[in-house]
Amino acid sequence: MALTQRDRQHHTYGEYLTWSDDHREELIDGVAYVREPPAPSPTHQELVGELHHEIRGALEGKPCRVYIAPLDVRLPKSDEADEKIDTVVQPDVFIVCDRRKIDQRGMRGAPDWLAEVLSPSTASHDQIIKVPVYERAGVPEVWLIHPTDRTLAIYRLEDGRYGRPTILELKGQTALTAVPGVSIDWDRLLSQLG
Repeated sequence: MALTQRDRQHHTYGEYLTWSDDHREELIDGVAYVREPPAPSPTHQELVGELHHEIRGALEGKPCRVYIAPLDVRLPKSDEADEKIDTVVQPDVFIVCDRRKIDQRGMRGAPDWLAEVLSPSTASHDQIIKVPVYERAGVPEVWLIHPTDRTLAIYRLEDGRYGRPTILELKGQTALTAVPGVSIDWDRLLSQLG
């Protein structure tokens, strides 16, 4: 799925709400990025589904909830009204523990944890454009999953910044630091992929 800029104008969430649903779009600092065909690969979708499944089971009976894209996550820079927000993203998988952040439009504020499953056409966008946005928004933990390389880059917020990512192989179990009691069993998960 290639990402292109819609135009060179500065946009807000208020404008975003008026656009057609023909393409999945995200706003990053007012720049509208359009996800153009082709759609994500079956492997991408299966991986997202399996992550959701494992996390949902681990969160049973807890106040946290797990969501998958497309669901708008509005990331205000301060206390601006929704219509003035200029950053709206749709992470592949994310966890929210403060349910007051969820509303009929999606979510307002930083998720407690999120994962982006990288594909060749979106990897640089996720790494270069979105990771700094997640850092600024205060997302405690971000996972970038490289299905082709079978690696995981984990960014953890410390003193308001992400340091160098921890790089792991997709094998064994990896615990989420930001949401205790949740871990991913990569061997089981990857064995489920077609």
